[in-house]
Order: sequence, then C-alpha cells, then structure tokens
Amino acid sequence: MSAGRVGVGVIGAGVISSAYLDNLTRFPDVEVLFIADLDLDRAAAQAEKYGIAGSGSVDELLAVDDIEIVVNLTIPAVHVEVGLRILEAGKHVWSEKPFSLDRESGRELLAAAEAKGLRVATAPDTVLGAGQQTALRTIADGRVGRVLTAFAQMQGPGPESWHPSPEFLFDIGAGPLFDMGPYYLTTLVNVFGPARRVTAVSNTATTTRIIGSGPKAGTEFPVNVPTHISAIIEFDDDASAVIVLSFQSHLPRAGVVEISGADGSIAFPDPNMFDGESKLWERGAEDPVEIEPVGSTFGRGTGVVELARAIRAGVPERASAELAFHVVDIMTSITESAATRQAVAVTSTVARPEPLPEGWDPSEATLA
Repeated sequence: MSAGRVGVGVIGAGVISSAYLDNLTRFPDVEVLFIADLDLDRAAAQAEKYGIAGSGSVDELLAVDDIEIVVNLTIPAVHVEVGLRILEAGKHVWSEKPFSLDRESGRELLAAAEAKGLRVATAPDTVLGAGQQTALRTIADGRVGRVLTAFAQMQGPGPESWHPSPEFLFDIGAGPLFDMGPYYLTTLVNVFGPARRVTAVSNTATTTRIIGSGPKAGTEFPVNVPTHISAIIEFDDDASAVIVLSFQSHLPRAGVVEISGADGSIAFPDPNMFDGESKLWERGAEDPVEIEPVGSTFGRGTGVVELARAIRAGVPERASAELAFHVVDIMTSITESAATRQAVAVTSTVARPEPLPEGWDPSEATLA
C-alpha cells in the first residue's frame, strides 16, 4: 500500500472547478498535479491561477504516474464514459453527481471498479460537512428516537434566469430530480438507510425556456425532462419520506429536510451546503433547540480528502460508489413510477454510513 499524500488530477476546468481547486490546493493530504480540459487554454488558465504544475489533455493527465485520484468534473452525460477511462488507467475516481444516468451504465462502472480493485466515490460531499454531520450525530445519539418520517423540498422557478449556459440542466440526466435530488436523497439514505419502494408523479410546465443572463441571454432552448417531481419513498421499518423537487414554482423554497421520530423532530440545514444549524423539537417542547454545527465547514473537495484518507487506511469511504448508485436507483425508480403511475421497487441496497467524528478536519495533515 502506498503512503504519504495523494496525487490528484482534475478533468474539467469549468465553473465548478474553482470551487474544488479553492480547497484541494489548500488541503495538505492531497496534491493537485494536473488539470485537463477539452479547452486547453481554459485548463492552462486554471493551472496558472492555482499554481498547478501541469495542464493539457485527458490522455496527458492519465499518463501521470503520481496521480492516484482523478476528479471527474465533466457534464453528467459523460460521467460514466470518463470514469471508465480513469479506471482503465489504474486510478481511483471522484466524480461529480450524478454517479450515472441509468442503472445499466452505473452497474458497468461499479463492475469495472471492482475488477480493477479501484474506488469510485461521488458527490455530493455536502453530507460530510458540519451542518449535515451534526444533524446526523443528533439522530445517532437518539434525541429524536426511532426515525419514522421525513419531508424534503426544493422548489423554485429554475436556474435559467442566472446560469449563463443552463441547457444541460433541462436535458436528460438533469432536471430538478437528477441535478438537485442527489443532495436530498443522499441525506435521506444517511438517515434511514436504503430505500425499498417509490411512488411518484411529475409534470412539465413549459417545453422550452429562455436563457436570462450572459452572452446567450434571450436564447430559447428545449426542456427534455420533467420540471416538477413529487414522490413518496419507503424505507425499512415502515419509515417513509415525501420529497418535492421543482424547477417550476414561483414560490422559492429550498433546503428543507425535516425528520420526525418517535421522540422528536429535527430540521436539517440545507443539504446543498456544508454549514448551517439544525433545529430540534423534543417531545413536549413548544420551541426548538438550535444546534450549532460542529465539524468541518470547508466546501467542495472535502470528499476527495475523505476518499484519499480511506485509501491510505484501507477502509471504506463514506461517499461510496454503492451509495451513489443506490441514489441513482432511487431517482430512476421515481422517473419510472411517474411515467407508469405505478409503485416501483428499489432493488439495490447500501449500508448506512456512520457519521464522521466531530474533530474530522480535511485541512489537517494526516498523511505523512
């Protein structure tokens, strides 16, 4: 087994890469060695900005021996294709969400990783942040009793008003379900464990949208996915969750994850954020107890460090491929249920991850 800090390469130098590189270039347990992009000038600009030694093509990145983890920040439609290339090069994968767009390609990626003895971990890593982890530890401590029900909600008019290139967010593999669903569903699986069955409905307000900002402002583009999803998710022990994900509400409301148990209810912070307080209503109390977050509030890249440390320690990573595939299975089942108006069984499963220790810190040097 190798020792010391872990070499990292990044594929994709677009907008999200800055959110990762702001942190990855500061975390001492990893070293970013190369950034690749189809646009070589864009990759070079990010390399210069962050003091990264190399930039260029994907093939050049995959040829760098010292890179052990490759961060895949490509568009959702090629997550699996790029992930398979990374595995074939003998390197571990950290991928942006979603893990895959369907079960078949997701299983192909899982099988390739197992065959190579490599790992595929996947965003969202917001669940590793202080806000979500503090709420999860509160549940693990028994303060709400046996968890029974949940309500989760993200609704708004859609991102085309502010995103300069929003077309992919309304295409296959995105929409409110595949773009925002992973944040909420990953949190619910961390609370309840694996889902067993879903029932859902969906609709689409308009078949086209218009870009509202940037150089393409005023451009009309097609909407190829449902823009409103309502679903009931069933878990073990008769637990269940109601989730609403919508890009067509004129009443914005997001970040809602409320869990109720036999002895209390807790409102999580926004699952799309790494920070935020929780509110706990204990049995008989009129007012909630505000629970300040304890733990790391660093952003994107936190999961890459957790993966790197898990590789060195020979233990499972928390944002695992199995967890990400189960979330894809839930989302695919929701899509099928909405299309058929029938309940759909979720056949994959995953172990519920244990919360991180309070003192876990991605900015600490632990890999000598």
